[in-house]
Amino acid sequence: MKDGFLKVRAASPALRVADCIYNKEQIIAAMEDASASGIRLLCLPELCITGYTCGDLFLQQSLQRSAEEALADILQASTAHDMVVLVGLPLSLQGKLYNCAAIMQRGRLLGLVPKTYIPNYGEFYEKRHFQEGPSEPREIDCAGQRTWFGSQLLFCSRSMPSFVLGVEICEDLWAPVPPSCALALSGATVIANLSASDETIGKAEYRRSLICGQSARLLCGYIYADAGHDESSTDMVFAGHDLIAENGSLLSESEPFCYAFCDTELDLDRMVGERIRNSSFQPADDGFMRIGFDMELSETVLTRHISPSPFVPADDADRDKRCELILRIQAEGLARRLRHIGSSCAVIGISGGLDSCLALLVAVKACELLKLPASSIHAITMPCFGTGKRTRSNAEKLCDALGVTFKEINITDTVLSHFSDIGQDPENYDVTFENGQARVRTLELMDYANMHGGIVIGTGDLSELALGWATYNGDHMSMYGVNAGVPKTLVRHIVHYAADTAGPGELRDVLLDILDTPVSPELLPASEDGSMSQPTEQLVGPYELHDFYLYHVLRFGFGPAKIYRLARAAFAGSYDDKTLLYWLRSFYRRFFTQQFKRSCMPDGPKVGSVTLSPRGDWRMPSDASNAVWMKELDELE
Repeated sequence: MKDGFLKVRAASPALRVADCIYNKEQIIAAMEDASASGIRLLCLPELCITGYTCGDLFLQQSLQRSAEEALADILQASTAHDMVVLVGLPLSLQGKLYNCAAIMQRGRLLGLVPKTYIPNYGEFYEKRHFQEGPSEPREIDCAGQRTWFGSQLLFCSRSMPSFVLGVEICEDLWAPVPPSCALALSGATVIANLSASDETIGKAEYRRSLICGQSARLLCGYIYADAGHDESSTDMVFAGHDLIAENGSLLSESEPFCYAFCDTELDLDRMVGERIRNSSFQPADDGFMRIGFDMELSETVLTRHISPSPFVPADDADRDKRCELILRIQAEGLARRLRHIGSSCAVIGISGGLDSCLALLVAVKACELLKLPASSIHAITMPCFGTGKRTRSNAEKLCDALGVTFKEINITDTVLSHFSDIGQDPENYDVTFENGQARVRTLELMDYANMHGGIVIGTGDLSELALGWATYNGDHMSMYGVNAGVPKTLVRHIVHYAADTAGPGELRDVLLDILDTPVSPELLPASEDGSMSQPTEQLVGPYELHDFYLYHVLRFGFGPAKIYRLARAAFAGSYDDKTLLYWLRSFYRRFFTQQFKRSCMPDGPKVGSVTLSPRGDWRMPSDASNAVWMKELDELE
């Protein structure tokens, strides 16, 4: 439960229709198994104490009494487990019968939530037996305890404030305005649904999309426990299709037609953070009663998949779709800018590296949209002290393959003249030596663009903006930055996608060689053996780590401790803890000190949920202190 993680399970235990004693034993066994697995919230199906398909037997007082007696025994058994458990049963109250969820924890019956929407169509005829539940809570006696009954109940963990449970039952979710909407707006971060949904053609897909959609709309975790295949098959067949979703993503799903369960960890801190950022999510106070309970906080072992590359889809087809869409967004943005200013010329500094390669591919696509020849793009290579033969050759090959206008401007003499002007020793390979080259390159590009009535296309990516890995008023500056919203890990995949779709030939070959070339600014002379002297990731750190950190800092607002924990799970076997912590500290130091570069960055298109534009998603003072974050990092060592 620490760091906002709550281990949950939806299960469909074996049952016998109308045999409450047998069903009670199966429920208790399911509780014991869940507790042994570290589950803190267990949701079981609708009417699981009796079975959903009892028909008119629900009207028999013997069955009603047996169900309540079974509930009392289940309550007694729950005292041994520090876990919230939800079971379904029919409840007779003041001459009416209700389809209820019983919520219990450590022997205490926290409350009884009745079903709100009673289906009476198709194969369902629940109104023959059950009454619509009242909303306003009232105290009743049940299973030997005094408890609350009503649909407007919320169950709140005192030790974990982000854990607030709301309950709805089966048909409630299918209604035009499900009760879970009001539950979430009143604070529920987890919705549990006790269900008995029969299996028909296409229903599993619809059920899955409904649950994922509701979890996304409500910014919550959604647990769905379905009646299993031991229900009567007189007219229907049930499959025990259990599902768990979080904010639109299906985290876990059981195999239908078996005694199944599914479990995972919900990230409730993430849900709270999402709600804080989403101004459309307006909390409401609709008279819900909040029932508190105590649970011991403990470390939750993470079993849910933590992607080491959150910007990159794992599925090949999804990744290809994303790459194609991003290319289109970038190209449309650039085409719109060129159209607006009436220019038909784009100028790009081409280095033979990944970022300028992507920017050139985008520019070519923009020309296609504008029905301009590729020769409208002027790609300028500007070799100097550290330019390698491989990157220089790849730059020219790429331009030839794409049919753009290629030009070389050797800036060595200009840089040396500039060094002479300011008194810089050309043998002193300091930051002035490096940045002087970057700024001369930008000067050449800007003036060349003026000569040809064009604009300079920026090549810097989102990861470089986050780390400040750009020369202020050098490669930091352009007239439109097409890569500003694309992280480095995704740049690589987009270029690879371009190679895969290029077909055999020169373009594919050069793109693959660019992908194989180590990332470097090439601002220092090569080593004596001719090898690259500035491999970026040895200096600034692995981009896969920095992109992981960036995603969780910006997308969810997580702190260093939680991000470190997530990184340990995502990169287990790839990086040791010391390395993860070292580069996490480096990330925070750079992220705070380099905001001034982002505060005046050029225009560029947003392509994903994480971006650093000062005019869009990220507003941060350039002189903000990182002391709070560094203190949290110190406590991790």
